[in-house]
Amino acid sequence: MAPPTYDFWLLDLDGTLVDVERGYKRELLTEVGDHLGVSFADPEVTRVWHGSTAHRRGVLESKGLGERQFWTVFDELDDPEARVEATYLYGDAAVVRGLDAPTGIVTHCPAPITERVLAHLDIRDWFDTVVCCDETLGWKPDPAPIRKGISGLSVAGNGNGTVGVYAGDGPHDIGAAWNAGLDGIHVDRHDAALRGEYVLADRSVRAFTDLLA
Repeated sequence: MAPPTYDFWLLDLDGTLVDVERGYKRELLTEVGDHLGVSFADPEVTRVWHGSTAHRRGVLESKGLGERQFWTVFDELDDPEARVEATYLYGDAAVVRGLDAPTGIVTHCPAPITERVLAHLDIRDWFDTVVCCDETLGWKPDPAPIRKGISGLSVAGNGNGTVGVYAGDGPHDIGAAWNAGLDGIHVDRHDAALRGEYVLADRSVRAFTDLLA
């Protein structure tokens, strides 16, 4: 059975198609906390890594940290090679390989790490375009990164009978999809209680294979 019919697909990367081993997340957040004089409990690691902007900000503010302060240290300590080695592909993500439509990635993952992850997992040729959010382009739920992804697929976007979708694991992903006029599919990889939130979407699945059901 084929996945739902869309004229094009855009997808989040980290937490949706791939993820990082929990040990690396725990080790990195411990090291970041040591540099900043704070500690992160396991549920806070999940919220910082996979939670919405609001929930992440809440964790940081509870420890007296500013977002820029935190991310500056995080980016300094996040070893690209070690992170790539700790990154794995979700087994059900193979469904994406068979999508019969233009397909791209729009991710918050930094460009150097994104390209290394795609090469390491040998999945770069699955995608027609890859967009990495940054300070200039904007961050989801801003629709600008999604619109750049659409332009990279050489499709018209929703309109004139063209219907597209963006799939991701967080509320900012669905917000970006809706802000760009696309359907939003929530790939529910993480326990809502740990994340501290539930995500509204046009459709929610536990895995991409659920799209075939």
